[in-house]
Amino acid sequence: MSTVMPFDADATLLPDVTAAVKTAGVTLRDRYTSHARGVSLDEVVGEIHANDDAVLDVLRQPLLRARQGSQWAEDELAGGALPPGEWWVVDPAEGNINHVHGMDDWAVTATLVRDNQPVLTVVHLPLTGDTYTAVAGGGARLNDRPLKVSAKTDLGAALIGTGQAKPGEDERTFRRIGDSVTAMLVNGLVVRVSVPATMQLIHVAAGRMDAFWQFSDVRSGLVAGALLVSEAGGAVTDLAGEPWNTGSRDFLAAAPGVHAAARKVLAPIA
Repeated sequence: MSTVMPFDADATLLPDVTAAVKTAGVTLRDRYTSHARGVSLDEVVGEIHANDDAVLDVLRQPLLRARQGSQWAEDELAGGALPPGEWWVVDPAEGNINHVHGMDDWAVTATLVRDNQPVLTVVHLPLTGDTYTAVAGGGARLNDRPLKVSAKTDLGAALIGTGQAKPGEDERTFRRIGDSVTAMLVNGLVVRVSVPATMQLIHVAAGRMDAFWQFSDVRSGLVAGALLVSEAGGAVTDLAGEPWNTGSRDFLAAAPGVHAAARKVLAPIA
């Protein structure tokens, strides 16, 4: 009797997950304006929560139905390892702050995490219609095109990125971000500091950027990009060089040719 391998079972989910994420993307696109919404902090936070609530209303149940027995990771800003089993780690508005301010760097993401490893992901950009997908063992794709990371081998020629994971992180984390940006400005070619992480990681997976690092462990901003980059041939580790999972304290995703050099620059700061 043949046994269904995890990849086969996960791959069969992809059409339903993609459809659910795209439907949620319509909701988020319909809420988008090209001007900033909200002036006070309370108003901005209110707009962010309204986006999240509207998208989750149409996304949660289709995903839970798609994978019977799966669970829902409630706090999108949480970090650290999840309990054993299968969990949906979702960001209903990845780059929500950009959406609220009338910018176009935002997406809807849904990732199935099994025993703290991402195994399937869909990242949909409603304004362009682009959809990034990956299944563990099956490669990464942009729409129908396979993705491949950069072939660069010289960190001095690299376009590298980082950013804060969430508002209100501790001062030590902010200082490490500042120190690491300085170090990478010295050792790399150009450094991008922006949010959200996923919007930089899709560029790493597509070979448009060469590396991305982050000192925080917010799961929802990393799981989708981690799978896309690794399935596109990249190296995804913590800053000690160990394979990354949701329990890791920090994160580095890079083209193989610059990964070691990037880690050498960042590890002393971590």
